[in-house]
Parts: sequence; structure tokens; C-alpha cells
Amino acid sequence: MWTRKKVLSGAVRAAQSVKSRAQASCDVSRAPGKTWVTPSGFNTGLKAFNSLSKQKEPFIVAREGVATWYSCGPTVYDHAHLGHACSYVRFDILQRILSRLFGISVIHAMVITDIDDKIIRRSREENVSTTTIATMYEEEFKRDMLSLKVIPPAVYLRVTENVHHIVAFIEGIINNGHAYATEEGDVYFDIQSIGHRYGKFVEAVEDSQLEPVKSNKRYWRDFALWKQSKPQEPYWDSPWGRGRPGWHIECSTIASSVFGRQLDVHSGGIDLAFPHHENEVAQSEAYHQCGQWANYFLHSGHLHLKGSAEKMSKSLKNVISIKDFLQSYSANEFRMFCLLTRYRSAVDYSDGSMLEARTSLRTISTFTHDATAYMKGQLQCLPVQEAFLWERLAETKAAVVKALADDFDTSRAVGAVIVLIYHGNCQLQPVAKSEGGTRSPAVFGAMVSYIRDLLDVFGIDLLHSKVHHTISIRY
Repeated sequence: MWTRKKVLSGAVRAAQSVKSRAQASCDVSRAPGKTWVTPSGFNTGLKAFNSLSKQKEPFIVAREGVATWYSCGPTVYDHAHLGHACSYVRFDILQRILSRLFGISVIHAMVITDIDDKIIRRSREENVSTTTIATMYEEEFKRDMLSLKVIPPAVYLRVTENVHHIVAFIEGIINNGHAYATEEGDVYFDIQSIGHRYGKFVEAVEDSQLEPVKSNKRYWRDFALWKQSKPQEPYWDSPWGRGRPGWHIECSTIASSVFGRQLDVHSGGIDLAFPHHENEVAQSEAYHQCGQWANYFLHSGHLHLKGSAEKMSKSLKNVISIKDFLQSYSANEFRMFCLLTRYRSAVDYSDGSMLEARTSLRTISTFTHDATAYMKGQLQCLPVQEAFLWERLAETKAAVVKALADDFDTSRAVGAVIVLIYHGNCQLQPVAKSEGGTRSPAVFGAMVSYIRDLLDVFGIDLLHSKVHHTISIRY
């Protein structure tokens, strides 16, 4: 019996027919300075835009058929909003494409930042513990992701449950000569110790561009790995006194605790590239003493409210909560909204853009409904050019695979499906009375099955869509 997975994977075998294997390692000599080096491993046949090289690169994974993937999760101090949802849904779509279409199992780990200045501030405002705040918003975040049909990672890891690992990681960086402790009990990463290697995502800022600030740091760019605790703040014991982790170190430590010294993919919003991901790379490569810790950084574009150049952000007070959004639109419609643009592009959100997504979904759903009616004999049509439709279906399958293998170009893939539907609709010409000609239900069955299976890969369930249909009689 042909399963859905077999049908879809059959269309992509050519894209995966050639794979090469070599011993992969985190080696300083392989990646001097800021230069990205093509990793050794298994060539998947895909290309992905890598923020480290600032161009599309062959997507090569260390282990055949497996991609290790780490993503920055939420800081749980408030409601998640649509800007967060856009990033998480987009990367969920990418992971589904890898696993369901190209047969690459994604092992995904995500951190939950449950101790942070914002969480501490919110706990004081609400007069409750930081744990209460963090737990409440973490659970809400997880419910929001499920409501958007985002597949949970293999594991969520909380910062507060990994502080002992973070302390050990910082000690390793100090022992390797890339961090220092102050008399006050802070620990800073020593930027100057890695020289020109800093600045992989953006060029380093010149010293003259910033005014000197009074600090216990040796150098103004140095960033905190461990922060001395302040009165009434949560703290953990460490070799440097009571304190808590800095922001950037949590991701390096937790990703390394799961995946070790080498990571295939690291993802996040484009706003995290600098300084957060820049500092993550510096810390991780200093700890592991390697030249290329994460091989690919994938960044999603910002979500803007239409007419605004600013991203959706809590600090700008221009957010729409996920719960409020789902009062007006469905998870399927939001996924289509995300599919209609490339994941790394900025996207404007408005009622108009959501209407476009809704219309695209309705176009697809109406075709599958009419085609099913034709197969059942409930829709009488003129004779169909069956061979022509089989050819268009084959062309669409090839075009979709080509588009998705090219940096996950979902907008081009959806466009190819819409063209296929156009050709199908041209053949579904209803007549008032059947003339008893030859019918061609099989080709429409193949088209409907393919479209449903592809949308299922994207996380859209057409069978349970709320779109209402009527068969339009066009005569």
C-alpha cells in the first residue's frame, strides 16, 4: 500500500540521490576568522540562505537523514504576540518540509528563558514570584503554539533548570582564556581575546563610534556571562558569588548540552542576529575551541503592521496577541499568510493580507470540493483533456520540489499549486445535462490527493477547513 509519506517522498528522490560522507568535526583550522566553511557530511540536495555567509549554500548535515536544530524560545514574562507567531510558524513549516518532504528527521531543542530582568520586573509589578510569572506565561505560550499547530520541539529546556551547566560552561570559557571575573562578582566575555573573529553577522563597531562608559569591564564590547545578584533578586551560588546567568550564555550552554560541539541549524528572528547570536557563536567557539560551531543560521524576517516600518514588538506597544488574532482568523489562514512570503522576508500584516491568505485557501478548497463532486458524478462537465492534466500535475510536482529545495521558497510552491488549480478549473466546465461522454475522475483524484498531502506537509488540514462551498454552475 502506498502511504502518504511514500507518495510525497517519491517526488523528491532525485533531489537526494547524491550524498557524500566525510568525518565532520568542530576544528579551528577549518574556519579561520569570519569565513564560513562548507561543512563535511551529507549533502541533502537543498540550498538554504545562511546568515553566516550571507548567501545560499548547499545544505549539508553531519549525520545522514538527521538535522540537529536549536532555536531561541520565548522569554516568558508576557503574552506571545503575532510577531512571535510568525517566526515560530515559519520555522515549523521549514521543519515540516525537511522531515515530511525530504525525509530529514529534525531533532529540535528550544530554550525557555524563565529568569530575566523583564521577568523580575513583572514579578515585582504583580507582587508574585518570578516562578509564578514564568510558569504562567510558559504554559500560555505552549497553548498558543498548539493552537497554531506548531509541532513542539523534541525538548523544551528551562534556564533555571540548567544553571549548573551554565556555571560549568562559563568556567570552561575562563579556563580557555576567553572570559574574566571581576571583584564585584560579574563575569564577562573577553572580546579582544578572539580578535577579528567577532562580527560574523555584522561588521564590528569601531571604538570611536561609542562614548566610553564607566564599567568594571576591560573593554566596552565585553558582555556579561554571569551577573552579580542585586537585593531581592533570585540568585544561584557560583565560584564568583551569588548571581544569575547573562542572556546569551544560556543558549550556548543549553544547545551544547543537547547537541555537543557541533550544531547543524540555529534559528531565530532577524533581530536576534546581533548581538545575541553573534555572542552565542563567540562563546560556543571559545568553549569548544573550534572554528565553526553552528553550520547554518536561519533568520526569519520581521512582521510589520502595514504602514509601519517598525516590527511588531511589546516595547513599541503595537502587538496583537495570538489569542485575539484567532478570534478573527484561523490557524490555517495564518499558515497560508506565512506561506505566501519567503520565511526570511519582512512581511506586512493587515486585514488585506489576511484576506489574500483566506482567498488563496478558499480557491484551493473550492477546487478540491468541486473535483470531488465531479469524481462522485455530482458535477456534470464537458469532456476533460485528461492527458493534459496529468502533464500539468507532473510539472507541478517537479516545480514544487524545485522551489522548496531552493531555500524553502513556499511562495513559489504555492504559486505552482494555484496554476495547477487554474488548469483543473478550466477543465471542470459544468453543463446542465450530461451528454454521456467519457469521464476522467482518476486524474482529478490524483490532483486532489496531491494538493491535500502537500498542504498537510505545510500544516494545513483541508479536510477540516471551515470554508463553506457551493458548486458554481457555469453555463
